[in-house]
Amino acid sequence: MADARGTTLGSLEIGQTAVITNVGGEGALRQHFLDMGVIPGARATLVKFAPMGDPMEFRLHGYELTLRVADAHRIGATLVSPDSGSGVSPSDNATVPAGERGKPSGMEHPGLGEGGKYHVKATEHPLPEGTTLTFALAGNQNCGKTTLFNQLTGSNQHVGNFPGVTVDRKDGAIRGHANTDVTDLPGIYSMSPYSQEEMVSRNFILDQRPTGIIDIVDATNIERNLYLTMQLMELDRPMVLALNMMDELQGNGGSIHVNRMEDMLGIPVVPISAAKDEGVDELIEHALHVAKYQERPGRQDFCSPEDHGGAVHRCLHAIMHLIEDHAERAGIPLRFAATKLVEGDPAVEEALRLDQNERETIEHIIVQMEDERGLDRAAAIADMRFSFIEKVVARCVVKPHESREHERSERVDRILTGRYTAIPAFVGIMALVFWLTFNVVGAFLQNLVADGVTWLTNAADAGLTAAGTNPVLHSLVIDGIFNAVGTVLPILPIVVTMFFFLSLLEDTGYMARIAFVMDKPLRKIGLSGRSIVPMLVGFGCTVPAVMSTRTLPSERDRKITVALTPFMSCSTKLTIYAYFTAAFFPGTGAVVILFLYLLGILVGVTVAAISHRTFAKGEAVPFVMELPNYRMPSARSVLQLMWEKSKDFLQRAFTVVFAAAVVIWVLQTFSPAFQMVSDPSQSILAVIASWISPIFAPLGFADWRVTTALIAGFMAKEVVVATLSVLFGSVSTLTSLISPLSALSLLVFCLLYTPCVAAIAAIRREQGGRFALGVVVFQCVVAWVIALVVRLVGLALGFA
Repeated sequence: MADARGTTLGSLEIGQTAVITNVGGEGALRQHFLDMGVIPGARATLVKFAPMGDPMEFRLHGYELTLRVADAHRIGATLVSPDSGSGVSPSDNATVPAGERGKPSGMEHPGLGEGGKYHVKATEHPLPEGTTLTFALAGNQNCGKTTLFNQLTGSNQHVGNFPGVTVDRKDGAIRGHANTDVTDLPGIYSMSPYSQEEMVSRNFILDQRPTGIIDIVDATNIERNLYLTMQLMELDRPMVLALNMMDELQGNGGSIHVNRMEDMLGIPVVPISAAKDEGVDELIEHALHVAKYQERPGRQDFCSPEDHGGAVHRCLHAIMHLIEDHAERAGIPLRFAATKLVEGDPAVEEALRLDQNERETIEHIIVQMEDERGLDRAAAIADMRFSFIEKVVARCVVKPHESREHERSERVDRILTGRYTAIPAFVGIMALVFWLTFNVVGAFLQNLVADGVTWLTNAADAGLTAAGTNPVLHSLVIDGIFNAVGTVLPILPIVVTMFFFLSLLEDTGYMARIAFVMDKPLRKIGLSGRSIVPMLVGFGCTVPAVMSTRTLPSERDRKITVALTPFMSCSTKLTIYAYFTAAFFPGTGAVVILFLYLLGILVGVTVAAISHRTFAKGEAVPFVMELPNYRMPSARSVLQLMWEKSKDFLQRAFTVVFAAAVVIWVLQTFSPAFQMVSDPSQSILAVIASWISPIFAPLGFADWRVTTALIAGFMAKEVVVATLSVLFGSVSTLTSLISPLSALSLLVFCLLYTPCVAAIAAIRREQGGRFALGVVVFQCVVAWVIALVVRLVGLALGFA
């Protein structure tokens, strides 16, 4: 029995269920709510709060959705009893024939890899032989899209960026089929652009016009996933629906009547298990067929004249008649254009070039629909789609009992997202990842690579000496090129190992939980919970930290996080800390190092807060996110990711490091008269350092040798110690020239000044050259200012 009291989702207590009555907010955020199934009439149950009380986790439409408390308060609701039948229940099997209800497999239900019947609109003639068939692979996040892409393409893939944006684009030919190309689009929930990823996916499908669409749907969460399918069908493009994870659905006692679903949707539906490579060959055959023969969906109209008086039906069809010529000229599918006009999509409205009279007429039509339907325009369209999904699910889906995966996820989440256990578990897991990366697996591989580089360098050195090679060329090869190789290659095992563990956390579903747990504290500096992972990775190595910002949902969050991560003290700086603390702070080295780590965190957080209020104004993206069940990661996907990151690192970072190594070699090998020098004090680098050294006089270390070491540290931070050892000869010489307070100021400068060239290359890759240069200059200025403050405070306290 319903409780007459009106409330909001933000006011619910754990275990309470409410029927949504209205959805507040505006613009893209409100549209995102609606697209995620937060619509009037839907039932939502509060599952839990994050350990710090915000965000909240709800269950609706058969999946878990997170909302911040403030956003949940925008959604009006009416309390109902948990077993009440009111509200939307799209998984109800009431219309499934009684004899088939609850059966694991109905009479018409094909097994994996078997297709059904469907009605399509086909062209009279197939595409000419030799035509490259292009496919867009689209689907929600966490639906197995990456696994399917790897199954479709095998090793025939390459990685780049979508034009104009730093969003990964993976393309590849279908294995065994020449003249094909599949583009793996970012995971999206809707064709209404909310994030950069959704904008990229929508623009690709509309502008690039692939010859076919492969829509992958999580069969265990079909209500949520079919919402995107409805919008893709409105595009009137050849498409095939891949029902993934069918083995999991059937293993829990559920099934899908594929033939019925094909009849209702008008597109081929192929049940598959991408992780087990079951049904994929059948999917490929269907995809190639619909693309070659341009067989478009047999249905695009999801509204019914009988539903709610037919208000939405009449509205859409009236608008379609009015804009038909405009849509044709703009190259926008008619049905898609009409629904987007009703939703208030500005990009579509601008592209149609409607005159004032047409705009006013359309507005009158929409207002009339709102009055008759009792819902606003965007909610009415979302409700239309979910109402159709209800019919499809009720007719075609036999509900499974609660899945083993969901039961397992709930048990694990009691610890990993529990009020008192979430933070300790998070710290423990990340500590294990760092320990394995930097002390066990990564360190072992790094030592192997370093030993290999050393052996190769010695062999090349001996070979060049035996051949009597010119000294300049000899020095360039050994001190320049091999020095660059020796600097960069040992970092690669760390990057690969780190991404191996991060991909495990991502594929299992734990990464989403980390964001859920850490969202509230990070919001205070303008970031969402998803930024915590790059920050933590930054303590190991800035390069993978910067690269991992690609998982963040907005360009603004990426910029702030990239600007923040270099202030996290990376592991290579420990060589500098250990060298100076042993020389200047014996017995108190641990305290000094702890101070440096805490200072780096404080400065990074301050920089993020300032960025939030200056160049990256605005709020962190709303935390509207699905929490998937925990699943075993795909070994093939993990290995594929490791290969991609390795190749990307070597291609992008190595070129910049290589160039920088040659430049530094020239500067430290030749005098201003371009004569080779044996005394480093006579080199161009020493001359430049002498010019720059006065800048560091207020910090207490104006010696040209220290400046030279800092410049060389641009290659890699451990080079600072090596350079100081060569130039000063002994630690005693260094301690006689620099006071402990000056040494502490120098440590602070090393902590905060520009990251290594490999990290700068990664920043340039993600955010462009100007942003990377800005990071270098900004961090050097910040480092100088903070080092000066430390010195002045020390002098004021009486330290010398």
